[in-house]
Amino acid sequence: MNDSEKIMERCLQLAAKGKPTARPNPLVGAVLVHEGRVLAEGFHEQYGKEHAEINCLNRVKDAERHLIPESTLYVSLEPCAHFGKTPPCALRLVQEKIKKVIICNTDPFEKVSGKGLEMLRNAGIGTETGLLEEKGRWLNRRFFCFYQDKRPYIILKWAQTGQGFFAPLNRTRFQMSNRHSQQLVHRWRTEEAAIMVGTETALRDDPQLTARLWNGPQPLRIVLDKKLRLPQNLRIFNEKAITWIINEIKDEEKENLRFVRMDFSKDLLPSILNKLFEAGILSLIVEGGERLLHSFLSENLWDEARIFETENVLKTGIPAPVLGNAQKVMETPLQSDRLRVFLNDSNPFRYVSGMEL
Repeated sequence: MNDSEKIMERCLQLAAKGKPTARPNPLVGAVLVHEGRVLAEGFHEQYGKEHAEINCLNRVKDAERHLIPESTLYVSLEPCAHFGKTPPCALRLVQEKIKKVIICNTDPFEKVSGKGLEMLRNAGIGTETGLLEEKGRWLNRRFFCFYQDKRPYIILKWAQTGQGFFAPLNRTRFQMSNRHSQQLVHRWRTEEAAIMVGTETALRDDPQLTARLWNGPQPLRIVLDKKLRLPQNLRIFNEKAITWIINEIKDEEKENLRFVRMDFSKDLLPSILNKLFEAGILSLIVEGGERLLHSFLSENLWDEARIFETENVLKTGIPAPVLGNAQKVMETPLQSDRLRVFLNDSNPFRYVSGMEL
């Protein structure tokens, strides 16, 4: 790895610190370098606040600000060129008369895509793109999927026994994974925008679908309840998080609950994903039972699967879902459990060994 790649690697490390508070914005890191020496670093820390480039430039020491026009800025995503929650980053770079900007990925968002580069080049600033591009796309796969495929990035998650069983035959609640795995799942919940279960899972397991074992934002909870038969005393209806109830009877909002009426007779999952896209939801964890998971698998509507294999034994039970067209990209022990991660063969984002999920 050459020096430029090492600096971009640092940008990606900085960018990852923005999980999950930068959402729904992308994860971006920036490093300003003058003749091989780092002047400042920054990353996008909070949605609605300064972007990575601005945080980086603002951290340059007063005594070294005169070096900015002679410096190169490394940034993991194309600087924005539009007025949103903040002014355009590309405009600030032009004002600072940056010598050169080296970029990992161009931005898929139509208000930015290519326009940030154009603004820099029109101002005579040197540009370079594509440095560690694959790593950058993996880090921001949710953001890229959202704007390129017009839907959330979909993660399927379940636990199964070593015998391949998903649940007891009588469908009673059976704790599969250990405490360490449970805490990891709660961390994931803070990192994804939404989480979904079906009617039977909500009824049988009475899950909260919140991140109680990890500090961070709560995901949007989604439950399918076609006939609105779920009792309102279930924990999924508590005030801990905003909750959508997908049903075919009514549209209504009250407090943190939103009843979303949809047609269950055709294309339900694509319709839900389109509704989530319209709401700006970048990613979705599906933690439902076998019916809901099978629906996503049968329609090939998934990008990533995270499967816990536990030491708990079921001599008989409901068979776990079977993945088709999948590539295992990670396997790691979690005390007595084992986590395996698969990517859909159609997933365009290649996992890079050593990078975080």
